[in-house]
Amino acid sequence: MRKVTALILVTTASALLAGCGGGGLLNRERPDEFAVQRQSPLVVPPDFALTPPQQGAPRPVETNSQQQTLDALFGGPAPRSEVEKNTIGRAGTAAPGIRSNVGDNQTNTVAKGDVTRDIIAAPAGDGREAQAVAGGAS
Repeated sequence: MRKVTALILVTTASALLAGCGGGGLLNRERPDEFAVQRQSPLVVPPDFALTPPQQGAPRPVETNSQQQTLDALFGGPAPRSEVEKNTIGRAGTAAPGIRSNVGDNQTNTVAKGDVTRDIIAAPAGDGREAQAVAGGAS
């Protein structure tokens, strides 16, 4: 019985000590002193005249999320220069359904020639086999 108790004590002690292992006292993980930053001080908001919303009052008019996204991406509407205004004025207005008419089979297009067709039909590559012909000679 003494041997079994001693064996259980030794096994338990070794299991407990195994959990304490981790590289020793001098090999512990320390925080990186260069990664530590000071936190900026708290700032009191400049507008103290804000009033809490009234119970049951309608929400203030806000722009929709699509408009907020466009404003965040492109900076919102900017004043146009005189050159831009003149160019847009001369261009006129587009037909409302122009985007749906562009892909239509009845839409007339201009043939740009054999060179453009050859460039578009050229196989994709990194340009190692590219050749230039001067003066149209082959």
